[in-house]
Amino acid sequence: MHPTLKKAFDQNRALKVISGLNNFDATNVAAIVKAADRGGATFVDIAADPDLVKLAKELTNLPICVSAVEPDQLVIATQAGADLIEIGNFDSFYAQGRRFEAPEVLAITKKTRSLLPNVTLSVTVPHILTLDQQAQLAEELVKAGADIIQTEGGTSSQPRSAGTLGLMEKAAPTLAAAYEISRAVSVPVLCASGLSNVTVPMAIAAGAQGVGIGSAINQLDNQLAMIAVIRSLVEALEGSKIKTLNG
Repeated sequence: MHPTLKKAFDQNRALKVISGLNNFDATNVAAIVKAADRGGATFVDIAADPDLVKLAKELTNLPICVSAVEPDQLVIATQAGADLIEIGNFDSFYAQGRRFEAPEVLAITKKTRSLLPNVTLSVTVPHILTLDQQAQLAEELVKAGADIIQTEGGTSSQPRSAGTLGLMEKAAPTLAAAYEISRAVSVPVLCASGLSNVTVPMAIAAGAQGVGIGSAINQLDNQLAMIAVIRSLVEALEGSKIKTLNG
């Protein structure tokens, strides 16, 4: 694992900024990568496209993660310079009616690991599974070679409240997944999807060693606003670390 990532996970403060698995807009991806760099993120997650990888490498020294559900795309992006790979960020597929069940995710993981035996591999556990099924799949993924397990769930939640309570309701599925999965595996768990500066500390308290943020940043059209959000998340992570040490 990249030394920067290992240190951040060890300190429970890894922050991944996600531009989107299906986001191939070079201008938008560049803005997100720059914001992640200037805002203090630990690493960035972009679509598994060699041109985007080369672009990101020109803009930042942060580790570059690439996401796809096709192993061959991950191979090409790794050859272009990606530092680690992610199977998942399934959220964009759910709107199309595309489901990822446990056997398929496991099969993709095994094929990817056979093609890329030495690259740090993160795998998302689909939130469409029940929590006990998610934990079971996470264990199987680690046996198949996953180095990081990522959770999701923000797209399935339907907050009924405004303000802080609504933010907690939105994060509930991924927080629950982080709690269950972190107790089932020994590798780092990265809690993602539907988080905010309010719920990032909750993710760490639930057992995650890092968080992933996507739509809260990539839907913004102003880079300064992106940087501000990322910095608020970094501060939230640092605050959770301090409270853990003091507690």
